[in-house]
Amino acid sequence: MGWVESHKPAAAAHVHLFLAGLMWTVVGTALAAVGGRWLWRSVTEAAPWLAALAVAIGALKARFVLDRAARRIVGRISQRGDGRCIGGFLSVSSWTLVVVMVIAGRLVRGSEVARSLLGVLYIAVGAGLLISSRVAWRAWRESRRARFPAS
Repeated sequence: MGWVESHKPAAAAHVHLFLAGLMWTVVGTALAAVGGRWLWRSVTEAAPWLAALAVAIGALKARFVLDRAARRIVGRISQRGDGRCIGGFLSVSSWTLVVVMVIAGRLVRGSEVARSLLGVLYIAVGAGLLISSRVAWRAWRESRRARFPAS
């Protein structure tokens, strides 16, 4: 066993599931909060309707896109098992997508796109992530029950 293998910060699969759920929840909450702030500051009368529309779009994105991605992540974590590097709860390609999305977010925020439109977009993406985080949270709860059955 090499030095890296013996010194990597490893964790059990249920910890990886927890981290996946936490990441989707925190990022989703942050995006929805920032989007909501932008939306309420820019179009006060239509803001509640636009926010509701954004949440509906986010729910559709969760159902048809993000749930599948979350199930793939959960399956990967479960398949890999315990003792894997803690950052490995996402694959290299998933981490690359995270970096691309962060860069895209920075570029969009620096653009001339209206904050009201960005607010709708951020709320939709945030709501989708929050809704789909349930996939990882459910898998985490099930893994905890299997690992630590009630006495």
